[in-house]
Amino acid sequence: MAPIRKDPRTANARRLRREATPAEKCLWLHLKQMDVSGGHFRRQAPMGPYFADFVHFGAKLVVELDGGQHGLPNAAARDARRTAYLAAQGFRVLRFWNRELTDNLDGVVETIFRAVNDLSNRTGDMEC
Repeated sequence: MAPIRKDPRTANARRLRREATPAEKCLWLHLKQMDVSGGHFRRQAPMGPYFADFVHFGAKLVVELDGGQHGLPNAAARDARRTAYLAAQGFRVLRFWNRELTDNLDGVVETIFRAVNDLSNRTGDMEC
């Protein structure tokens, strides 16, 4: 029998899922029901030194929801490093402001659906 390996990030990922923001909870209700080929979305998934808000590994797509704190200069620089890291791993990154989700939920979900199904662009960063 193979030894059981436990990822030390698992406890933190579980905590992040339990303490999800209202915007994350709202989007998760839609993403977990999204019918797409090649897999499904996971939330608060460990990815190297980071945790992706949502990731679809089959589509190599990360979706990040940003609250107001992400508009601060230091946070913007951290987000840029995070996006660069994920892009270097072959993932596309979609970022949405929480307010955008609140004001245009259907548009955000449609953008994500199209990105998951866009086979022509499997790497890089997409601006929203």
